[in-house]
Amino acid sequence: MSWIDIGALEDIPLRGARTIKTALGCVAVFRTGAGEVFAASDRCPHKGGPLSEGIVHGQSVTCPLHNWVFDLNTGAAKGEDGSIATFPVRVESGRILLDAAELTARSAA
Repeated sequence: MSWIDIGALEDIPLRGARTIKTALGCVAVFRTGAGEVFAASDRCPHKGGPLSEGIVHGQSVTCPLHNWVFDLNTGAAKGEDGSIATFPVRVESGRILLDAAELTARSAA
């Protein structure tokens, strides 16, 4: 894996998200209420809603447009036919690291 530093953990509020722009599209980086960090495509496959503006609850995010719920571990839509891309992410010394190799291996949007 090829890890890149994308920012400080404290820059993302609990139950919040931030986006990063990549050559393949925007990736949303989510922080759960328990402080876990996940990275996924920022675009809902249903109507293209910005998932970074959705509600983070547990290890899921709800699209702000039509309430589709996505599992941040797998990207699968709960109760719907669809999914989003997820990307390996980790936290080291308060910094968020994203696997750049995964971003180049598949499309984020």
